[in-house]
Amino acid sequence: MTRKSSSVTIRDVARQASVSVATVSRFINQTAPVSDDVAERIQAVMKNLRYTPHIAARNLATNRTNAIGLMVSFNMYGDFFGPMLNGIESVVGEHGLNLLISTNNLALRGGHGGMPLGPNNADGLIVYADSMDDVDIHHFYEMEFPMVMVYRKPPEGLKIPCINIENKAASHKIVEHLIKVHHRRRIIYLRGPEGQQDSYWRELGYRKALDENGIEYDPLLVLPGEFERHIASMTITDALLNGLEFDAVFAGDDDAAVGVMGALRDAGKRVPQDVSVVGFDDQRTSSFLTPALTTVRAPTLEVGRVAAQQLINLMRNGEAECEILLPTEIVIRESCGCHTS
Repeated sequence: MTRKSSSVTIRDVARQASVSVATVSRFINQTAPVSDDVAERIQAVMKNLRYTPHIAARNLATNRTNAIGLMVSFNMYGDFFGPMLNGIESVVGEHGLNLLISTNNLALRGGHGGMPLGPNNADGLIVYADSMDDVDIHHFYEMEFPMVMVYRKPPEGLKIPCINIENKAASHKIVEHLIKVHHRRRIIYLRGPEGQQDSYWRELGYRKALDENGIEYDPLLVLPGEFERHIASMTITDALLNGLEFDAVFAGDDDAAVGVMGALRDAGKRVPQDVSVVGFDDQRTSSFLTPALTTVRAPTLEVGRVAAQQLINLMRNGEAECEILLPTEIVIRESCGCHTS
């Protein structure tokens, strides 16, 4: 006779299999080996009784949640995060794990403390850019909780694996393209969020291109864009209203570039005839803009895949590569002034 699994307990399985409750627990949780004949007997009884182990209880017994956490910034705007999430989910799914996502807001939490993801509900954590402050990172590191960082390096002195993309050389190359090929001299750079590592390295590439081509750096041409189209649009609108002279915009990322192009169009400026516009990331819609956006292709999906695999390696083997830098490449389209077929 069988009963519904919801009414069957581990004691029922142990009694019918003629073993102790502890033996059934060891078999289910794989915390210690049992003989083949005992394993077969327990398996047969579980099948006969339609017994399914309670997942929460099993996780408590093994100290595993079978979940990976992803901590991202509060504002998940634009098309950037989709490919990264797809990359993470593809690897997590291959390993039979679950993915928990928290859109963390440090300001609402009053700084550190009260972390929504951690050892209580995840076996490891992928930390995006500035979604965690250094105090929380230090805290988890001291607990030896597995972490991998993406789009940032760990705080000084902490050996936490990190996955980054090449920013400086690509930014230098795309700004130099504006200077040498299209003879642009007054080039705006729209920064990302304050303290964001990608924004910092892209600005260094911008400034290096200016310096190597004999163009004096003008701080008035470095403005906030926040990697967000509405802020970028307002910034360019204000620059035009204030009479700022410029003939090109390095928008910091593609989402900001969309805002830039919209603001220029609303002001009666032609892209690229009056103002060249370039971006960074090569988001999925960038080739469908009018004109199509010249940008830097970043391996966003691969960042997600590599980060997830490194975290799983760290969780299961205690080892992961310290730092991985993925390459980027320039994609020439029409928004800079080039004519492509």
